[in-house]
Amino acid sequence: MDIDDLKEKLNNLKLDISRLQIACDLDNKKDKLESLKEETCRPDFYNSQSSTLVLQQMKDLDSQINKLVNIELMLSDAFAYLDLAITENDMESFKEADKLGKILVYKKDKLEIEALLSEEYDSHNAIISIHPGAGGTESQDWAEILYRMYLKWCSKSEYESEILDFQAGDEAGIKSVTFLIKGLNAYGYLKSEKGVHRLVRISPFDSNKRRHTSFASVEVMPEITDDLTLEIDPEDLSVDTFRSSGAGGQNVNKVESAVRIRHVPSGIVVSCQTERSQLQNKENCMKMLKSKLYEYEKKLNEEKKAGIKGEIADISWGNQIRSYVFCPYTLVKDHRTNYEVGNVQGVIDGKIDEFMYEYLKYIKKM
Repeated sequence: MDIDDLKEKLNNLKLDISRLQIACDLDNKKDKLESLKEETCRPDFYNSQSSTLVLQQMKDLDSQINKLVNIELMLSDAFAYLDLAITENDMESFKEADKLGKILVYKKDKLEIEALLSEEYDSHNAIISIHPGAGGTESQDWAEILYRMYLKWCSKSEYESEILDFQAGDEAGIKSVTFLIKGLNAYGYLKSEKGVHRLVRISPFDSNKRRHTSFASVEVMPEITDDLTLEIDPEDLSVDTFRSSGAGGQNVNKVESAVRIRHVPSGIVVSCQTERSQLQNKENCMKMLKSKLYEYEKKLNEEKKAGIKGEIADISWGNQIRSYVFCPYTLVKDHRTNYEVGNVQGVIDGKIDEFMYEYLKYIKKM
């Protein structure tokens, strides 16, 4: 038993966890939660428009506090097993302390990443839109692969997903998809995915088995809730209804339940055809429009401050943020952080956390 090494490891973890609790403002989070609990005791609380928002804030704060408190309790258990190992010369206690030490390192590292999620709306749900670039079926298939990759990441990360709009490809893949990912810090993590993604592989749609390069764009926005004052003038909206082109039962395809909304001043267009009700599709459209307008206004303000004019990148070569190469070698590389891995299939199966973590560290240094 290497008692001294384990003792040093746990003592270092104790210091790291203490710093982490300070960095995450644990005491203020506890005070804020108590304040919100008092607010829910008001007789008219559940009749107010802000009640849903307050309850969500309480849920998020409770989750964050529990993580920071539980890691400290686990560390205390590790020290208790270590003391037993020393006083009783007990190998099993040493093994348990060592096991807890390894779990604590993992949990501490993850909490350090979460501490980087301090920007406005990082804690919100995320709305993702994926569009294929030029290239027909090959690019449409790549867009669908990316869509599946994010759904698999959601499943691994215990997030929920909900389709807002879906247009299938002519032969395979998708022409576009917009979906909502629900869960604490969904936008904070997924904002790293915004940009053009490039695929290099032997195309299954090429009878000559030639290598193809395909592109798809990923747009990521925070879901904007009622706590943001964003006025949308109904006079600025052009609303069209049409029949859905996707699956969803007889009513979906026979009635003009699909909705398309264009915000005339900005040129932003959103559409939804996944619900059976035109009213539900319109509500989803307005949700997407609000998020897109927030991103639009934010970008304009940033450009105004910097004195620059932004340009929309083409979904093509030279604009990619990440490349996925299946042939002639296997590699996934993020061109912003230079982080890369050789397990392409693992990434496609949803193992994208490290790319997210590296991006969060990268933007923190900027």
